[in-house]
Amino acid sequence: MMRNQLRKLSKGFWISLGISSYISLMITSPAIAQETMLKTLTVTGQGIERIPTTLTQVQLGVEIQGKTAADVQKEVAKRTQTVVELLRSRNVQQLQTTGLRLQPNYQYQDNQRTLVGYIGTNTVSFRLTTEQVGALLDETVKAGATRIDGVSFMATESAIALAQKEALREATEDAQEQAQAVLQALNLTPQGIVSIQINGANVPSPRPLQAELRSASSSDVSMPVIGGEQTVKASVTLQISY
Repeated sequence: MMRNQLRKLSKGFWISLGISSYISLMITSPAIAQETMLKTLTVTGQGIERIPTTLTQVQLGVEIQGKTAADVQKEVAKRTQTVVELLRSRNVQQLQTTGLRLQPNYQYQDNQRTLVGYIGTNTVSFRLTTEQVGALLDETVKAGATRIDGVSFMATESAIALAQKEALREATEDAQEQAQAVLQALNLTPQGIVSIQINGANVPSPRPLQAELRSASSSDVSMPVIGGEQTVKASVTLQISY
């Protein structure tokens, strides 16, 4: 009987000890996890590159008013063909039709609407090096163009691609310098980069410029067209352990 009692006491002791150990582990585990949790600093760097614009996108066309729809359409087609042939002979890039319209032209008087004719419009767009655009615009007016809807300036695709890479490099270095400055101020030492996030190397839309059509016979001097700069921005986020 004595042995059976000792066995029961011994078994209860070990069960109690096991429960206590389990509870102890549950209590201490979060503290251990907290001590081993990775300490990181997150910084975002910016990079900006400005490159000259060397290409110009132009939109121009022919607008004619006349008595009948057939006459207007015929005249618009004739003049547009002459303008397009001129543009092709100058080897412009991305030549395409951007608008084609034929609509009635009404005159309003004493609350009455009277049909006086028709208005026909045909517009095209093209791309050319900026230094050639001024002289070509004058030629298109002589060929029959009656409207210039606007121009916009841009850099070449290769120049933009190089600028994007450079902006990303600048953004990465900026992020590293920020992290170094913060950690040094806190007497901490960087250990390594945990993650890298490229937030993009964005290129803004081409810079538009509204242009007024002037008579080609008003001056022998070519219309001046001057480009500018295009800005490429990049952003990089680094997570650095310390």
